[in-house]
Amino acid sequence: MSYYSIKRFYDFLGAILGITATFLLYPFIAVAIKLDSRGPVFVKIPRLSGGKLVNVYKFRSMKHDTHLLKYKELWLLNERKDGPFFKIKNDPRLTRVGKILRKLRLDEFPQFINVLKGELSLVGPRPHEPEEVAKYPAEYQHLPQAKAGITGLSQVSGASSLPYLKELELDDYYLKNQSLWLDLKIIFKTIAILFTDPTGV
Repeated sequence: MSYYSIKRFYDFLGAILGITATFLLYPFIAVAIKLDSRGPVFVKIPRLSGGKLVNVYKFRSMKHDTHLLKYKELWLLNERKDGPFFKIKNDPRLTRVGKILRKLRLDEFPQFINVLKGELSLVGPRPHEPEEVAKYPAEYQHLPQAKAGITGLSQVSGASSLPYLKELELDDYYLKNQSLWLDLKIIFKTIAILFTDPTGV
């Protein structure tokens, strides 16, 4: 059996376990989101994965209809000056509950559904927006052709605190050295970080 067949089996199994382990929290998170601000409980974020555009599921952590402000009023506040990625401290678009969800990484629980559907993998390159991917250097244009992961080598190595090109370099290294052993190491490191420093993934 090939690595990719085994990986898909473990993705499916991991998604089932992930949904089962987190599903009891869904009603409490949903109520908190609805009581805190208007808008849907879940959002679908366009990302590139496997060479196509997929909608990545998340619990809504932002105020309704404020995501487009990134390319308008907020771009000048972007702390990432080395590339097309976006990050600002104390993002004004976040709701009170959203700040907690982001800090504890709870907003990402619904991504197990993407894994179950085969749109994402448990481990892979970090998924990014089409506008960001379009600005990748030529030597990294192949990254979005691979199936993106809900965690990965770049995520457990510093995530958004990494320099732009370092993140791409780590994702490229992962794709060139994929193995079940490397996948397991990344998964266990992700779990360790979530229990010790959730902001580090």
